[in-house]
Amino acid sequence: MDMLSAMRIFTRVVERGSLSAAARDLGLGQPTVSERVEKLEKHLSARLLYRTTRSVQATDAGARFYDYAKRAIEAAEEAEASVASAETSLTGTFRIAAPHGLGEMTLPRLLIEFQRLHPALAIDVTLNDRFVDPTTEGVDLSIRIGEIGSGNFIARRLGTMRRLLLAAPGYVKRQGLPCEPADLAAHPFIRFAGFAADERLHLSGPDGGPVEVPIRTAWRVNHWRPLMEAVLAERGIGSLFAAVCGQEIAEGRLVPVLPSYEFRRVDVHAIYPPGPRPTARTKAFLTLLGERAGALLGHDAGPLSPSNPE
Repeated sequence: MDMLSAMRIFTRVVERGSLSAAARDLGLGQPTVSERVEKLEKHLSARLLYRTTRSVQATDAGARFYDYAKRAIEAAEEAEASVASAETSLTGTFRIAAPHGLGEMTLPRLLIEFQRLHPALAIDVTLNDRFVDPTTEGVDLSIRIGEIGSGNFIARRLGTMRRLLLAAPGYVKRQGLPCEPADLAAHPFIRFAGFAADERLHLSGPDGGPVEVPIRTAWRVNHWRPLMEAVLAERGIGSLFAAVCGQEIAEGRLVPVLPSYEFRRVDVHAIYPPGPRPTARTKAFLTLLGERAGALLGHDAGPLSPSNPE
């Protein structure tokens, strides 16, 4: 049997906790994945997985085999990369997860450039606004905004993103601009779900001191695009990350509100599975991220640097 192929299938099943999810990731049918795992168990004369109707979990023997299999797969990829010339294009599938705002606005241009550099590489993109552990979700790399905590992953800080207060020119002409933060309470506010949930904005003033002001929520949405549409439609004042509204500001369709007051800037990280070193695909994309972080984050990025040791 092809032991390396079987190892790849088995490790993905363990990481995803599901035969069907692993099958989708690998582009195989679930019966094929199940058959390969059963053949592997027969070959090793050991039960590797506990199977239930909802999930699968590694046995003690399976957990030990997973550790060795993961290292074997990484070693095989390193061996392949070591003999490839600098001109050789990457192959396989690069799987990436990202939040909707970056994933819809700035990330596509970066991925297009990445594939032009490596035309034999397929791209698989998953967009959501929740934290995605790259190992359990079966992706090579995940981009996350805000706190990431700690876990079984390696994180690299890409920089920061600015959150802006904005309004449409027509709304400003009709209702006027707030002169002081306290004036915001008189305006309908359009916000992202989970942001300013206490109906208060936490800002820093021109002198750097903290400023806390009440707001009156008129719209609460869980996606940035309807938030922007509501602001453009003059429904009130809203808050958006600079990375998703740069064009609207440049075209004059959105104008800053209280530009002397700022939200705390939010960190953005790239996270990927642990190991001695990133895979060749991940390493190549991290290099491109380091060169293009400013464009990804709305021209407000810091240097690419580790946030926890590799």
